Amino acid sequence: MSDSAEVPEDECLAVWCAGDDWCAVTCAMDVIGKKWHPVIIHRLLQHDELRFNELSTEVGAITNKMLSQSLDDLEEKELVDREIVSEKPVAVEYSLTDRGESLQPVIDSLEEWGKTYLRPAESEEDAACQTGR
Repeated sequence: MSDSAEVPEDECLAVWCAGDDWCAVTCAMDVIGKKWHPVIIHRLLQHDELRFNELSTEVGAITNKMLSQSLDDLEEKELVDREIVSEKPVAVEYSLTDRGESLQPVIDSLEEWGKTYLRPAESEEDAACQTGR
């Protein structure tokens, strides 16, 4: 695999390296490896922008607290942008930054891999397991 393009130092997300051969994977997983991060990014790639409750519905079996924490983390990593669209009542829309949108091929690959290995639910119990409920 070829080396990736040089990223300006102020745009790097990590400098720590756990090993010579897998440093880039370590960095990527530190950024998007949390349970809900890829799902949130996927839904925002599908919908461009979503309000908190819309995103919660789209993601599914996630608590509001976990969604809020995940969005804060993704915003801190400059993958997600948070915009207040009205003050009363407060309405916030979330969208991907350019850095977040650059994950499209990664998320697409994860989706294709998942389609290969996801089997149809054979029972209600199986369906509940697949949705995390």
